Amino acid sequence: MRESVIEKKVTEYAKEQGWLSYKWSSPNSRGVPDRLYFKRCLVVVVEFKATNKKPSKLQKEIHKKLNEQGFLVHVIDSIETGKQLFTR
Repeated sequence: MRESVIEKKVTEYAKEQGWLSYKWSSPNSRGVPDRLYFKRCLVVVVEFKATNKKPSKLQKEIHKKLNEQGFLVHVIDSIETGKQLFTR
């Protein structure tokens, strides 16, 4: 399944569950994750990929830097897995 379809469906579901969703765009910093979701002092950072695709080397480096700062980056390649993040 295409990344854009997964991202759209998961984001729709997250919004239905009361999450705020913002596309992360950083023109001078390539490789940042796709979306940030916020709800009740929680932040969920997500990198969407097409089914069975993996993050690029640059994306992995950015994920590592975020992890070192205490942020978990979820790599999501299916609608079902993405929805599980927001079913709490």
